[in-house]
Amino acid sequence: MRSTVTIEKSILDRLLKETRSRTKAAAVKIAINEYLKRKKIEEIMAMKGKLEFDRNEEEIKGHEG
Repeated sequence: MRSTVTIEKSILDRLLKETRSRTKAAAVKIAINEYLKRKKIEEIMAMKGKLEFDRNEEEIKGHEG
């Protein structure tokens, strides 16, 4: 799906540099995916103490993609 967004040039330039992406679209996709991944981790961590895990935190971090 195509979308049009307005992003400050300085922010987009930094995003391109940080992600080492060749295109703006690729850089934005990386940023969005990273944001969503972090939000999911926050949601899981908020459940700490409410669920039992058979792995410790270091083992779980080792499986992050």
